[in-house]
Amino acid sequence: MVSSEAQFWVVALTLLLPCLSVTAKQTYIVQMKHHSKPSSFATHSDWYSANLQAVSSDSDSDALLYTYDTAYHGFAASLDPDQAETLRQSESVIGVYEDTVYNLHTTRTPEFLGLETANGFWAGHSLQDLNQASNDVIVGVLDTGVWPESKSFNDAGMPEIPSRWRGECESGVDFSPKLCNKKLIGARSFSKGYRMASGGGFMKKPREAESPRDQDGHGTHTSSTAAGSLVANASLLGYASGTARGMAPHARVATYKVCWTSGCFGSDILAGMDRAILDGVDVMSLSLGGGSAPYFRDTIAIGAFTAMERGIFVSCSAGNSGPSRASLANTAPWVMTVGAGTLDRDFPAYAVLGNQNKFTGVSLYSGTGMGTKLVGLFYNKGSNSSSNLCLPGSLRPEAVRGKVVVCDRGVNARVEKGGVVRAAGGVGMILANTAASGEEMVADSHLLPAVAVGRKVGDMIREYAQTDPNPTAVISFGGTVLNVRPSPVVAAFSSRGPNLVTPQILKPDVIGPGVNILAAWSEAIGPTGLEEDTRKSQFNIMSGTSMSCPHISGLAALLKAAHPNWSPSAIKSALMTTAYTHDNTKAPLSDAAGGQFSNPWAHGSGHVDPSRAVSPGLVYDISSVEYVAFLCSLGYTIQQVQSIAKSNVTCARKYSDPGQLNYPSFSVVFGNRRVVRYTRELTNVGTARSLYKVIVSGPPGVRTIVKPSSLFFATVGEKKKYTVTFVSAKSGSRTSRAEFGSIVWANTLHLVKSPVAFAWTLL
Repeated sequence: MVSSEAQFWVVALTLLLPCLSVTAKQTYIVQMKHHSKPSSFATHSDWYSANLQAVSSDSDSDALLYTYDTAYHGFAASLDPDQAETLRQSESVIGVYEDTVYNLHTTRTPEFLGLETANGFWAGHSLQDLNQASNDVIVGVLDTGVWPESKSFNDAGMPEIPSRWRGECESGVDFSPKLCNKKLIGARSFSKGYRMASGGGFMKKPREAESPRDQDGHGTHTSSTAAGSLVANASLLGYASGTARGMAPHARVATYKVCWTSGCFGSDILAGMDRAILDGVDVMSLSLGGGSAPYFRDTIAIGAFTAMERGIFVSCSAGNSGPSRASLANTAPWVMTVGAGTLDRDFPAYAVLGNQNKFTGVSLYSGTGMGTKLVGLFYNKGSNSSSNLCLPGSLRPEAVRGKVVVCDRGVNARVEKGGVVRAAGGVGMILANTAASGEEMVADSHLLPAVAVGRKVGDMIREYAQTDPNPTAVISFGGTVLNVRPSPVVAAFSSRGPNLVTPQILKPDVIGPGVNILAAWSEAIGPTGLEEDTRKSQFNIMSGTSMSCPHISGLAALLKAAHPNWSPSAIKSALMTTAYTHDNTKAPLSDAAGGQFSNPWAHGSGHVDPSRAVSPGLVYDISSVEYVAFLCSLGYTIQQVQSIAKSNVTCARKYSDPGQLNYPSFSVVFGNRRVVRYTRELTNVGTARSLYKVIVSGPPGVRTIVKPSSLFFATVGEKKKYTVTFVSAKSGSRTSRAEFGSIVWANTLHLVKSPVAFAWTLL
């Protein structure tokens, strides 16, 4: 006879086993052979469902999460590993991939970019005409949603919504479709991937309400940066006071919430891209990314390819993993990859030490301050290594109470360090950079008096705190300062090349403003994002390539308004070839990471210059057929190329070298060769009867020969080719160090500039 205890365990296991099988399930993205659909199925969606049902039980009615129509050919489903493996064996399936988590890459800007010039003209286009044309341009932002009540989405004076628009505003527990208007014309959310990853399926309520409302702030910030309306007297608690506006303030905004508390899931991102394409956006902005992967495994790259084919400009952040080499995300050539630079605005704060030394840093602290009395200074670089980083629980209250604490930057969030100091009884914080961040200082809206300082100053303060028998300090604040020199400077956090996926394509493409950017904010959360931050602000100041990306998205919307017939590649070329590489002191752009001059692996073609981009003279245009020829040159299988191009390509035409793509920049990898030769084609978008002459610069070890050396365009729209031959010095010059140069086509009106990166080894 079975004992009662044994009976208990049998019953318990019987109840537990179904739970174990459920927990083993996760989201997979299934890529199908689109052209293999049997005629017996009316739609691809029916066919996808049948394939799923073949491996699922009757109880798995909720297994299908999404079917994708345009951005991807396939579906997302909740599967266990055995079901996923069974699908992989199907002749109709290209691949089955685990869902990927992507991360967010997280005023004065319009004036800094020259969008508010006194004469009211922008390279021959009146701002009034551009604003009117912008009413027909729709910017789709895939992010954390939107705070629709923000004044940045005011639709005063806007005409009716374009009739071609097919999007909508979805309802949610905290979101009414009535909150949308002629400015904010779409708001959707995609949460099935997030819900599955949260441990749930459909029976379990997720931690975050499923609606388009932004509980994080990031999405409201990015969407208002791209195309927010003008808002007077905007500031963050008094800092950066002035008029806030997006890059294209008269364009329409549609938001697609694909990011949640635990990240942005590939299945949700694909669903958002799929819907944005069908809704009819003109520009797609994604301030998020993951690591680098082959394009056929890159969710964003695959979705963006379809967008590009449909005439949609796709802008993505490069990532915040700088200054590490080869740290880029979103490197597909049909995507605009955006790095970050500084503005000519700063928020100074000061640390005065007991030895009378006064050091300048930055801060957005807005409280009552410390006064002028020096207090004790604490820094512990001892055996407890976490206390110097101010990690949670690392500071002893008896050691820091009533003192200013020096915290090393890194590991945990900057604002969290201040919270740790405050919780332990500290009265102020000096956030000191280490070698990883160099001299880059990012201002934060701290919860206690705090100042961020660069590495050199940080080292001096650390030495004083450790060697003086009675170290003391006090912190004070200097408000907002304009016309900072030098600017722009490449942000240390901005991800760097080379491009590991395709070394022959130079990335990032450009940099834009991404440090201390003021834009609209969600009132569901305080400026720091910390739970204990109960302050509310309609605007916030943030830094990251997340902030630079929507600047370029908005500028692309302006170019689309000025030139409705330009392709995404033409718009991209215009922004790249007109970018500048010197700061406001006329010196070459510098890099905040080390204080040295920057290079194209950090800044790409340079910092965007929209007033010149609207009239670039010449553009490097690229068709989808050329992108397919590029893909065919990468050594991918036909099936892998088809999974990106979503057409029945044969690779009958392919480049001998991926660098043959008609890209606006050059990345020359010599490898074992001494000679690399590329052909490019330029299209005249300037005036008829234009003559351009070439100007070449490069390192001593490379000879650059361009033929012909001049190009004459008789008509507008005419195309002309040139060939450039790069010859490396004799084989003894092989080096792991990169060198840089440029090729410029110039006349009296235009400088069409392409950076050139030279490498002798792949890394």
